[in-house]
Amino acid sequence: MENQPLKLDENKRSSALSDSIELPSGAVLKNRLAKSPMSDSLGDGEGNPTDVQIRLYEKWATGGVALSIIGEVQGDPRFPEKPGNLVLGKQANHQVLRSLTSRASINGAHIWPQLGHAGALSHLPVSTPKGPSPLNVEGLQSHGMTLAEIQQLPDMFAKTASYAKDAGFTGVHIHAGHGFLLSQFLSPLFNHRTDGYGGSIEARARIIQEIVEKTRIAVGPTFPIGIRINATDKLDGGLTETDALEVVRILDRTTVDLIDISGGTYFPGAKASSDGVSKGKPYFLKFAKQAKTLTSIPLMLTGGFTKQEQAIEAIEENSADIIGLARALVLNPRLAEAWAKGEKNDPVFPRFQSPPQGGITAWYSMRLTAIGEDKEDAYNLNLETALKLYNERDEQRNSLWMQKFSSFYD
Repeated sequence: MENQPLKLDENKRSSALSDSIELPSGAVLKNRLAKSPMSDSLGDGEGNPTDVQIRLYEKWATGGVALSIIGEVQGDPRFPEKPGNLVLGKQANHQVLRSLTSRASINGAHIWPQLGHAGALSHLPVSTPKGPSPLNVEGLQSHGMTLAEIQQLPDMFAKTASYAKDAGFTGVHIHAGHGFLLSQFLSPLFNHRTDGYGGSIEARARIIQEIVEKTRIAVGPTFPIGIRINATDKLDGGLTETDALEVVRILDRTTVDLIDISGGTYFPGAKASSDGVSKGKPYFLKFAKQAKTLTSIPLMLTGGFTKQEQAIEAIEENSADIIGLARALVLNPRLAEAWAKGEKNDPVFPRFQSPPQGGITAWYSMRLTAIGEDKEDAYNLNLETALKLYNERDEQRNSLWMQKFSSFYD
């Protein structure tokens, strides 16, 4: 299909971010601004939401986002990214989940969980990591999954999506990016399988197709399913943009409602996307514009949007249908409302000198806590203190996690 830039007059241009969009399932997003999935680490250590987390997502909803995505949410508690993540299943506190989904969907907002399996990146204190192939590199080791374990994944994702629907979530988002399990399947650097799940990009993407198919059967035709994929792993020997574009072609043949483009991984030695792919510009614009020519499925672009003008231009130039915002919405939870109204209200990003490893992520994560506590105006932690508090919180939750989900480890 052709990818013609949109020609907007000034009146239309000012509404580029406020226009609604209908997804293939029929669900409508009220504007073009979404809260991109972040690991907020605000669960209670037993897989349930806390009051602070509920308030956080309520504030983003009142702040004007069309969609908030909670990342990441586990279906199998043996392979979490963090012990502060939510877990959907029979053991969940459905009353508290219902409180989360009802308050996070006010003001016409959608609320989706990002369904994930951390694979080789599973949190070590509570996990024995497993990926598509055995892995033994400096700082990272994992076992390889058996064929039977792989074939169980579609049912696991489908059941988790059903729990999400029952709990009042308005859609689901499958995590196949950032170096977690499904991203590992797509990457030839980490997928060395010689069966039907390894080799060509079509074979490496097979498990994702099977997960989407089973999930669609589980939730029905009118319930939105989104997916995040990498434009690139940013690792030598990892997923290339050429293969990532082929993944877009493959997804175009599925029933997904939204393809979320991001990039980078959390593997040791990988360069973070936030380190800057292009100076002062959104990270994956060129890739997204190419991807738009390969699919009619709405495309969400996440990474590096710091100014309203950048978001307008991405929509205007037909590089994306929806703009994913993460740290910008941590700095200003009402930013979506301002940008959708055409107000010039760009956030001022802090600059950190010689940050410790993980310090910036911890700083933003602890600010999420402050927002959920209605204390963001007084937030003034330095990186070292934020990192200390962030790590201490995870350590405290490890034992809670193991006690809660002990039966899964038998």
